[in-house]
Amino acid sequence: MTTGQAPIPVRDAFERPLRDLRVSVTDRCNFRCQYCMPAGADACTPYLGRNDILAFEEIARLVHIFARLGVGKVRLTGGEPLLRNGLPDLVAMLSEVPGLDIALTTNGALLARLAEKLKCAGLQRVTVSLDSLDERTFQAMNGASFPVWKVLEGIAAAADAGLDPIKINTVVLRGVNDGSVVDLARWFKGTGHIVRFIEYMDAGNVAQWSPEAVVPGAEIVWMIGAELPLEPAEANYRGEVAQRWRYIDGDGEIGVITSVSQAFCGDCTRARLSADGVLYTCLFSHRGLDMGRAMRSGADDAELEALICGAWSERADRYSELRTRIGANLQPRIEMSYIGG
Repeated sequence: MTTGQAPIPVRDAFERPLRDLRVSVTDRCNFRCQYCMPAGADACTPYLGRNDILAFEEIARLVHIFARLGVGKVRLTGGEPLLRNGLPDLVAMLSEVPGLDIALTTNGALLARLAEKLKCAGLQRVTVSLDSLDERTFQAMNGASFPVWKVLEGIAAAADAGLDPIKINTVVLRGVNDGSVVDLARWFKGTGHIVRFIEYMDAGNVAQWSPEAVVPGAEIVWMIGAELPLEPAEANYRGEVAQRWRYIDGDGEIGVITSVSQAFCGDCTRARLSADGVLYTCLFSHRGLDMGRAMRSGADDAELEALICGAWSERADRYSELRTRIGANLQPRIEMSYIGG
Protein backbone atom coordinates (compact mmCIF):
# COMPACT_ATOMS: atom_id res chain seq x y z
CA MET A 1 0.00 0.00 0.00
CA THR A 2 1.05 3.59 -0.50
CA THR A 3 -0.33 5.32 2.59
CA GLY A 4 1.91 7.69 4.45
CA GLN A 5 3.75 8.86 1.33
CA ALA A 6 3.46 12.30 -0.20
CA PRO A 7 1.19 12.40 -3.29
CA ILE A 8 2.84 12.38 -6.70
CA PRO A 9 0.67 14.74 -8.78
CA VAL A 10 -0.14 13.57 -12.30
CA ARG A 11 -1.54 15.81 -15.06
CA ASP A 12 -3.17 15.13 -18.41
CA ALA A 13 -2.52 16.56 -21.88
CA PHE A 14 -4.35 19.78 -20.90
CA GLU A 15 -2.56 20.09 -17.53
CA ARG A 16 -5.64 18.97 -15.61
CA PRO A 17 -4.73 17.22 -12.34
CA LEU A 18 -6.22 13.93 -11.14
CA ARG A 19 -8.13 14.86 -7.99
CA ASP A 20 -11.45 12.99 -7.95
CA LEU A 21 -12.31 9.32 -8.38
CA ARG A 22 -15.79 7.91 -8.85
CA VAL A 23 -15.96 4.22 -7.98
CA SER A 24 -18.90 2.13 -9.17
CA VAL A 25 -19.48 -0.74 -6.74
CA THR A 26 -22.28 -2.39 -8.74
CA ASP A 27 -23.89 -2.09 -12.17
CA ARG A 28 -27.29 -3.09 -10.78
CA CYS A 29 -30.09 -0.70 -9.89
CA ASN A 30 -33.58 -0.97 -8.42
CA PHE A 31 -34.81 2.03 -10.45
CA ARG A 32 -35.33 2.32 -14.20
CA CYS A 33 -34.84 6.06 -14.68
CA GLN A 34 -35.47 7.06 -18.27
CA TYR A 35 -32.27 9.14 -18.54
CA CYS A 36 -29.98 6.36 -17.29
CA MET A 37 -31.27 2.77 -17.30
CA PRO A 38 -34.78 2.84 -18.76
CA ALA A 39 -37.04 -0.20 -18.66
CA GLY A 40 -35.67 -2.93 -20.90
CA ALA A 41 -32.15 -1.52 -20.89
CA ASP A 42 -30.77 -4.51 -18.98
CA ALA A 43 -31.55 -6.66 -22.01
CA CYS A 44 -29.19 -4.44 -24.02
CA THR A 45 -26.51 -4.26 -21.32
CA PRO A 46 -26.44 -7.55 -19.35
CA TYR A 47 -25.32 -7.35 -15.75
CA LEU A 48 -21.79 -8.28 -14.75
CA GLY A 49 -21.24 -11.65 -13.12
CA ARG A 50 -20.51 -11.78 -9.41
CA ASN A 51 -16.90 -12.84 -9.97
CA ASP A 52 -16.34 -9.98 -12.43
CA ILE A 53 -17.04 -7.27 -9.85
CA LEU A 54 -14.10 -6.06 -7.80
CA ALA A 55 -13.91 -7.22 -4.19
CA PHE A 56 -13.76 -4.54 -1.52
CA GLU A 57 -10.09 -5.35 -0.92
CA GLU A 58 -9.34 -4.80 -4.61
CA ILE A 59 -11.19 -1.47 -4.62
CA ALA A 60 -9.35 -0.35 -1.50
CA ARG A 61 -5.99 -1.30 -3.03
CA LEU A 62 -6.66 0.77 -6.13
CA VAL A 63 -7.95 3.74 -4.11
CA HIS A 64 -4.73 3.75 -2.09
CA ILE A 65 -2.79 3.97 -5.37
CA PHE A 66 -5.02 6.74 -6.74
CA ALA A 67 -4.51 8.66 -3.49
CA ARG A 68 -0.78 8.38 -4.05
CA LEU A 69 -1.30 10.16 -7.39
CA GLY A 70 -3.23 13.08 -5.92
CA VAL A 71 -6.82 11.87 -5.56
CA GLY A 72 -8.32 13.42 -2.43
CA LYS A 73 -11.99 12.66 -3.02
CA VAL A 74 -13.71 9.34 -3.73
CA ARG A 75 -17.39 9.07 -4.56
CA LEU A 76 -19.07 5.65 -4.41
CA THR A 77 -21.63 5.14 -7.17
CA GLY A 78 -23.38 2.39 -9.13
CA GLY A 79 -25.85 1.47 -10.52
CA GLU A 80 -27.30 1.91 -7.06
CA PRO A 81 -24.41 1.52 -4.61
CA LEU A 82 -26.58 0.65 -1.61
CA LEU A 83 -27.52 -2.60 -3.35
CA ARG A 84 -23.95 -3.80 -2.76
CA ASN A 85 -23.98 -5.97 0.36
CA GLY A 86 -21.76 -4.75 3.20
CA LEU A 87 -21.03 -1.35 1.71
CA PRO A 88 -20.21 0.16 5.13
CA ASP A 89 -17.29 -2.29 5.26
CA LEU A 90 -15.83 -0.75 2.11
CA VAL A 91 -16.32 2.74 3.52
CA ALA A 92 -14.42 1.69 6.64
CA MET A 93 -11.54 0.39 4.49
CA LEU A 94 -11.37 3.60 2.49
CA SER A 95 -11.47 5.72 5.64
CA GLU A 96 -8.01 4.35 6.43
CA VAL A 97 -6.56 6.46 3.59
CA PRO A 98 -5.29 9.64 5.28
CA GLY A 99 -7.16 12.80 4.32
CA LEU A 100 -9.51 11.07 1.88
CA ASP A 101 -12.96 12.64 1.43
CA ILE A 102 -15.52 9.83 1.00
CA ALA A 103 -18.91 10.56 -0.54
CA LEU A 104 -21.81 8.53 -1.92
CA THR A 105 -24.44 9.08 -4.61
CA THR A 106 -27.68 7.11 -4.15
CA ASN A 107 -31.28 7.05 -5.30
CA GLY A 108 -32.22 7.04 -1.62
CA ALA A 109 -34.37 3.92 -1.67
CA LEU A 110 -32.30 2.11 0.98
CA LEU A 111 -30.76 5.14 2.66
CA ALA A 112 -33.05 5.29 5.71
CA ARG A 113 -31.79 1.96 7.06
CA LEU A 114 -28.12 2.42 6.12
CA ALA A 115 -27.36 6.10 6.76
CA GLU A 116 -26.21 5.67 10.37
CA LYS A 117 -24.01 2.65 9.56
CA LEU A 118 -22.40 4.50 6.66
CA LYS A 119 -21.68 7.55 8.80
CA CYS A 120 -20.18 5.42 11.57
CA ALA A 121 -17.99 3.66 8.99
CA GLY A 122 -16.53 6.97 7.84
CA LEU A 123 -18.79 8.29 5.08
CA GLN A 124 -18.66 12.08 5.07
CA ARG A 125 -21.17 13.24 2.47
CA VAL A 126 -24.15 11.93 0.53
CA THR A 127 -25.92 13.02 -2.64
CA VAL A 128 -29.48 11.80 -3.23
CA SER A 129 -31.21 11.71 -6.62
CA LEU A 130 -34.74 13.14 -6.54
CA ASP A 131 -36.33 14.29 -9.77
CA SER A 132 -39.71 15.53 -8.54
CA LEU A 133 -41.87 15.92 -5.44
CA ASP A 134 -44.97 15.16 -7.49
CA GLU A 135 -45.79 11.48 -6.92
CA ARG A 136 -47.00 10.69 -10.42
CA THR A 137 -44.06 12.44 -12.07
CA PHE A 138 -41.47 10.88 -9.77
CA GLN A 139 -42.78 7.35 -10.16
CA ALA A 140 -42.94 7.74 -13.92
CA MET A 141 -39.34 8.93 -13.98
CA ASN A 142 -37.94 6.25 -11.68
CA GLY A 143 -39.74 3.52 -13.60
CA ALA A 144 -40.20 1.43 -10.46
CA SER A 145 -43.31 2.99 -8.90
CA PHE A 146 -41.13 4.02 -5.95
CA PRO A 147 -42.78 6.67 -3.75
CA VAL A 148 -41.37 10.11 -3.01
CA TRP A 149 -41.86 9.83 0.75
CA LYS A 150 -39.38 6.98 1.06
CA VAL A 151 -36.64 9.07 -0.57
CA LEU A 152 -37.48 11.99 1.71
CA GLU A 153 -37.29 9.57 4.65
CA GLY A 154 -33.80 8.58 3.51
CA ILE A 155 -32.74 12.22 3.26
CA ALA A 156 -34.01 12.86 6.79
CA ALA A 157 -32.14 9.80 8.09
CA ALA A 158 -28.93 10.99 6.44
CA ALA A 159 -29.34 14.40 8.06
CA ASP A 160 -30.00 12.81 11.45
CA ALA A 161 -26.83 10.73 11.02
CA GLY A 162 -24.79 13.90 10.44
CA LEU A 163 -24.18 13.54 6.71
CA ASP A 164 -24.76 17.26 6.17
CA PRO A 165 -24.94 19.22 3.97
CA ILE A 166 -26.87 16.80 1.77
CA LYS A 167 -26.97 17.43 -1.96
CA ILE A 168 -30.07 16.62 -3.99
CA ASN A 169 -29.53 15.83 -7.68
CA THR A 170 -32.39 16.57 -10.09
CA VAL A 171 -32.11 15.76 -13.78
CA VAL A 172 -34.45 18.12 -15.63
CA LEU A 173 -36.26 16.95 -18.77
CA ARG A 174 -38.45 19.33 -20.74
CA GLY A 175 -42.09 18.34 -20.70
CA VAL A 176 -41.46 15.71 -18.02
CA ASN A 177 -40.39 17.27 -14.73
CA ASP A 178 -39.45 20.86 -15.57
CA GLY A 179 -42.63 21.89 -13.78
CA SER A 180 -41.15 20.48 -10.56
CA VAL A 181 -38.07 22.72 -10.48
CA VAL A 182 -39.44 25.58 -8.38
CA ASP A 183 -41.26 23.21 -6.00
CA LEU A 184 -38.02 21.34 -5.29
CA ALA A 185 -36.11 24.56 -4.72
CA ARG A 186 -38.78 25.84 -2.35
CA TRP A 187 -39.04 22.52 -0.45
CA PHE A 188 -35.34 22.40 0.42
CA LYS A 189 -34.78 26.15 0.83
CA GLY A 190 -33.74 26.82 4.41
CA THR A 191 -32.95 23.18 5.23
CA GLY A 192 -29.21 23.44 4.62
CA HIS A 193 -29.51 20.89 1.80
CA ILE A 194 -28.44 21.93 -1.70
CA VAL A 195 -30.50 21.02 -4.75
CA ARG A 196 -28.41 20.69 -7.91
CA PHE A 197 -30.37 20.86 -11.15
CA ILE A 198 -28.68 18.89 -13.95
CA GLU A 199 -29.12 19.38 -17.66
CA TYR A 200 -30.20 16.17 -19.36
CA MET A 201 -26.95 14.74 -20.73
CA ASP A 202 -26.32 12.38 -23.65
CA ALA A 203 -24.51 9.85 -21.46
CA GLY A 204 -24.84 6.24 -22.56
CA ASN A 205 -26.81 4.99 -25.55
CA VAL A 206 -29.97 3.29 -24.27
CA ALA A 207 -31.62 6.47 -22.93
CA GLN A 208 -32.22 7.83 -26.47
CA TRP A 209 -31.19 11.36 -25.58
CA SER A 210 -32.67 14.26 -27.50
CA PRO A 211 -31.44 17.87 -27.40
CA GLU A 212 -35.07 19.04 -27.42
CA ALA A 213 -35.47 17.54 -23.95
CA VAL A 214 -32.65 19.64 -22.48
CA VAL A 215 -33.64 22.54 -20.22
CA PRO A 216 -30.63 24.89 -20.17
CA GLY A 217 -29.22 25.89 -16.82
CA ALA A 218 -29.91 29.56 -17.52
CA GLU A 219 -33.60 28.78 -17.92
CA ILE A 220 -33.64 26.81 -14.69
CA VAL A 221 -32.05 29.71 -12.80
CA TRP A 222 -34.58 32.10 -14.35
CA MET A 223 -37.54 29.90 -13.31
CA ILE A 224 -36.38 29.69 -9.71
CA GLY A 225 -35.15 33.27 -9.48
CA ALA A 226 -38.50 34.63 -10.65
CA GLU A 227 -40.08 33.33 -7.43
CA LEU A 228 -37.11 32.90 -5.09
CA PRO A 229 -34.59 35.63 -5.96
CA LEU A 230 -31.03 34.41 -6.55
CA GLU A 231 -27.56 35.82 -6.98
CA PRO A 232 -24.41 34.10 -8.28
CA ALA A 233 -21.92 32.67 -5.78
CA GLU A 234 -18.23 31.87 -6.21
CA ALA A 235 -17.14 28.27 -6.78
CA ASN A 236 -15.87 26.47 -3.70
CA TYR A 237 -12.90 25.03 -5.60
CA ARG A 238 -11.48 24.56 -9.09
CA GLY A 239 -13.32 21.84 -10.96
CA GLU A 240 -16.60 22.17 -9.05
CA VAL A 241 -19.17 20.89 -11.52
CA ALA A 242 -22.12 22.95 -10.31
CA GLN A 243 -22.52 26.67 -10.80
CA ARG A 244 -23.56 28.04 -7.41
CA TRP A 245 -26.50 30.40 -6.88
CA ARG A 246 -27.54 31.59 -3.42
CA TYR A 247 -30.84 32.98 -2.28
CA ILE A 248 -30.66 36.73 -1.81
CA ASP A 249 -32.37 36.39 1.57
CA GLY A 250 -29.45 34.21 2.74
CA ASP A 251 -31.61 31.11 3.15
CA GLY A 252 -29.38 28.64 1.29
CA GLU A 253 -28.29 27.94 -2.27
CA ILE A 254 -28.85 25.82 -5.36
CA GLY A 255 -26.49 24.49 -8.00
CA VAL A 256 -26.86 24.09 -11.75
CA ILE A 257 -24.82 21.56 -13.75
CA THR A 258 -24.58 22.68 -17.38
CA SER A 259 -22.51 20.11 -19.24
CA VAL A 260 -24.69 20.52 -22.35
CA SER A 261 -25.15 24.29 -22.64
CA GLN A 262 -21.91 25.40 -20.95
CA ALA A 263 -19.33 22.63 -21.00
CA PHE A 264 -16.75 22.61 -18.22
CA CYS A 265 -14.26 20.09 -19.58
CA GLY A 266 -11.37 22.50 -19.02
CA ASP A 267 -11.61 22.07 -15.25
CA CYS A 268 -12.46 18.35 -15.14
CA THR A 269 -10.33 16.47 -12.61
CA ARG A 270 -12.41 13.27 -12.43
CA ALA A 271 -11.65 9.67 -13.30
CA ARG A 272 -14.12 6.79 -13.08
CA LEU A 273 -13.63 3.17 -12.10
CA SER A 274 -16.33 0.73 -13.17
CA ALA A 275 -17.56 -2.11 -10.98
CA ASP A 276 -15.29 -4.57 -12.79
CA GLY A 277 -12.27 -2.31 -12.51
CA VAL A 278 -12.10 -0.53 -15.87
CA LEU A 279 -10.69 3.00 -15.66
CA TYR A 280 -12.48 5.65 -17.72
CA THR A 281 -11.16 9.19 -17.98
CA CYS A 282 -14.45 10.76 -19.16
CA LEU A 283 -18.15 10.19 -18.51
CA PHE A 284 -18.62 10.00 -22.27
CA SER A 285 -15.83 7.48 -22.92
CA HIS A 286 -16.42 4.43 -25.07
CA ARG A 287 -13.37 2.47 -23.94
CA GLY A 288 -11.19 2.29 -20.86
CA LEU A 289 -8.18 0.68 -19.22
CA ASP A 290 -8.84 -2.66 -17.51
CA MET A 291 -7.20 -2.19 -14.11
CA GLY A 292 -9.09 -5.16 -12.68
CA ARG A 293 -7.59 -7.55 -15.19
CA ALA A 294 -4.11 -6.13 -14.64
CA MET A 295 -4.47 -6.49 -10.89
CA ARG A 296 -5.78 -10.05 -11.10
CA SER A 297 -2.98 -10.93 -13.51
CA GLY A 298 -0.43 -10.19 -10.82
CA ALA A 299 0.53 -6.55 -11.38
CA ASP A 300 2.13 -5.03 -8.30
CA ASP A 301 1.31 -1.56 -6.94
CA ALA A 302 4.11 0.10 -8.90
CA GLU A 303 2.85 -1.42 -12.16
CA LEU A 304 -0.73 -0.41 -11.42
CA GLU A 305 0.44 3.11 -10.58
CA ALA A 306 2.30 3.29 -13.90
CA LEU A 307 -0.83 2.20 -15.79
CA ILE A 308 -2.91 4.94 -14.14
CA CYS A 309 -0.22 7.56 -14.78
CA GLY A 310 0.00 6.54 -18.42
CA ALA A 311 -3.76 6.68 -18.95
CA TRP A 312 -4.13 10.05 -17.25
CA SER A 313 -1.06 11.71 -18.78
CA GLU A 314 -2.36 10.82 -22.27
CA ARG A 315 -5.88 12.00 -21.48
CA ALA A 316 -7.20 14.61 -23.91
CA ASP A 317 -10.95 14.14 -23.29
CA ARG A 318 -13.21 17.12 -23.90
CA TYR A 319 -16.34 15.52 -25.26
CA SER A 320 -18.81 18.12 -23.97
CA GLU A 321 -16.82 21.01 -25.41
CA LEU A 322 -16.65 19.32 -28.80
CA ARG A 323 -20.32 18.36 -28.74
CA THR A 324 -21.25 21.96 -27.90
CA ARG A 325 -19.11 23.23 -30.76
CA ILE A 326 -20.18 20.68 -33.37
CA GLY A 327 -23.75 20.22 -32.20
CA ALA A 328 -23.91 16.44 -32.58
CA ASN A 329 -23.14 13.21 -30.78
CA LEU A 330 -19.56 12.23 -31.54
CA GLN A 331 -19.21 8.59 -30.57
CA PRO A 332 -20.81 5.59 -28.85
CA ARG A 333 -20.56 5.96 -25.07
CA ILE A 334 -20.35 3.63 -22.09
CA GLU A 335 -23.67 3.38 -20.27
CA MET A 336 -24.00 5.78 -17.33
CA SER A 337 -25.34 2.99 -15.11
CA TYR A 338 -22.01 1.21 -15.58
CA ILE A 339 -19.79 4.04 -14.34
CA GLY A 340 -22.12 5.98 -12.06
CA GLY A 341 -22.58 9.31 -13.83
